[in-house]
Amino acid sequence: MCISSFVRVLSAKRFGTEVKMLYHNLYITILVILAVMLFPCLIRAVKGPRIADRLVSVNMMGTMVMVMIAILALMLDEGYLVDICLIYAMISFLSVVVLSKVYIGIYEEKRHKAEHPEEDAEEQGGMSDGSF
Repeated sequence: MCISSFVRVLSAKRFGTEVKMLYHNLYITILVILAVMLFPCLIRAVKGPRIADRLVSVNMMGTMVMVMIAILALMLDEGYLVDICLIYAMISFLSVVVLSKVYIGIYEEKRHKAEHPEEDAEEQGGMSDGSF
């Protein structure tokens, strides 16, 4: 009886080791795939053509980095990486909100100048003659 339980424990340990190796290989594969997928997002963030494309790609890159950090937390069995992932999520969200606000302000300013060119000419004229 003692020998059969010993054999079961050894086979369970061996099976557990095999499962851990399978998960480790799966984690590595997913990390490589996500790292490769970051490059098209980076190209879209730089190239554009529209501001909305850039914002979406920056947001997607932030999400993929968060997933990569979470996978590393599982792979390395480190709990503090989940905290880092949450902090990164908040920073990524705030950066997208700030970028959106900046681009909306630029768009509104260009639209206002296009609709009211006479106000723009008055402002430039006032500054050129030295008056404040």
